[in-house]
Amino acid sequence: MGFFSRLFQKKDQQVPEVKERTPLTIEVGDIVTYDLADYEVVGKITYRDGSYEWYAYQLLEGNRTKWLAAEMDDELELGMYEKVNLPVGRPYPSSLEYEGVTYTKDEEGEAQVTGEGRSANVNGRTVNYADYISEDEEAYLSVEAWGTEVEVSIGSDIEAYELKIIAGSK
Repeated sequence: MGFFSRLFQKKDQQVPEVKERTPLTIEVGDIVTYDLADYEVVGKITYRDGSYEWYAYQLLEGNRTKWLAAEMDDELELGMYEKVNLPVGRPYPSSLEYEGVTYTKDEEGEAQVTGEGRSANVNGRTVNYADYISEDEEAYLSVEAWGTEVEVSIGSDIEAYELKIIAGSK
């Protein structure tokens, strides 16, 4: 092998394979485009209630945070949520009112969580949750009790085609 061929020889570089992302395989560091905004995935929470599993991804754009919820029930269900200031006590009431809309409790339970990224602080914890739905079934309230702190988020269904997911550089 001559000098130039050794100098310009391509090394066997292992290029990591980038796997296509779906709403159920999003990772911290990915970029999610939704509603004309690009969000970085800075946290991921995996919830397990018995054999049932679902995900919440913390999306950050500037100082704006949204949560993308993803679960596979009979079909893929997606929702986009934002935290709101609504005091909720325990036990959870059968209905809640927020901004003139009444929400009825649809489901309640307890889940073990695994957190990644900015959500790593909840890793190994248990969360008590309740999901509420508006009468027109267009909006939802998600209530989560993390110890003594209760967080409430408002959200609505979205479709997978509304998202564009770009794998991060990991």
